[in-house]
Amino acid sequence: MAPAKKGKAKTNSGESIQITSKTFPSCIRFIAPSSVAVTIHAKPGARLSSITDFSDEAVGVQIDAPPKDGEANAALIEYVSSVLGVKRKQLSIRSGSKSRDKVIIVEEVTIESVFEALDKACKCN
Repeated sequence: MAPAKKGKAKTNSGESIQITSKTFPSCIRFIAPSSVAVTIHAKPGARLSSITDFSDEAVGVQIDAPPKDGEANAALIEYVSSVLGVKRKQLSIRSGSKSRDKVIIVEEVTIESVFEALDKACKCN
């Protein structure tokens, strides 16, 4: 696959879009038309919720809820929505609802804003 080029490209409708060569960790992926998928490794049962690590594989998130009856999933959605500054209804768990490894979909956001918010909230920096 060829690397992304800087500059402007034309879409089929004739409008131009900006193409950048900025790369993001592979745990954050753009999903057309305006959603972002984030791979998360959840760590339930912690004393407080926080982002513990941020790598290419996944974003490590410790959650202050036990892993039973969906409590940790609800707390994860609540915490990630507060970190990203979006409403809870914009987030959903696409896969891994009964696993520690999850894929969360964030609707109506840019990949840049998700990356910046997660990077800012990460305690590993």
